[in-house]
Amino acid sequence: MLRLFTILFLLFFTANALAQTNTVSTVTSGTVTVDKTPPTASAPSVVINNSDVCKTAYSAGGQTQILGIASGVTVTDKNCERLKLARSLFGMGMKVAAVSTLCQDARIFDAMIMAGTPCPYKGKIGTEALASWEKNPQDVPDGAKFLNDKKERDENDLDAPFTDNTEG
Repeated sequence: MLRLFTILFLLFFTANALAQTNTVSTVTSGTVTVDKTPPTASAPSVVINNSDVCKTAYSAGGQTQILGIASGVTVTDKNCERLKLARSLFGMGMKVAAVSTLCQDARIFDAMIMAGTPCPYKGKIGTEALASWEKNPQDVPDGAKFLNDKKERDENDLDAPFTDNTEG
């Protein structure tokens, strides 16, 4: 968020630093012409031509009378990459691997549990996978409700099956 604020600040408050040629003429006992071109900082254009790339580009530049700075950066969209990898694996007939790739997202992981088809775990599928997930909660994706529910059940010593406690 700070990076976005900094970029917006630089874009809006440095817009007046446009490259122009200023000529100042002074007449005393002769004609003196002084050319002073203000320094400029141009933000680099970070080009991402292919729409099949999971990256976004940002660039900004700022200029004062003494110092000018310009920079550019690309940001990778991990969820986009995960979807493309899963689609590629599925297209090659590797359906379990495609599902495993999607299961790295906590939302998909929880949805699979709620649908009664737990995510594969190290080659195991179905009830074997569910049992392995319960034995190894450290491998559950961060943010998954399944992990929190498992911890609560362990604390309360309940043997109840996994349920979604977000009724509303």
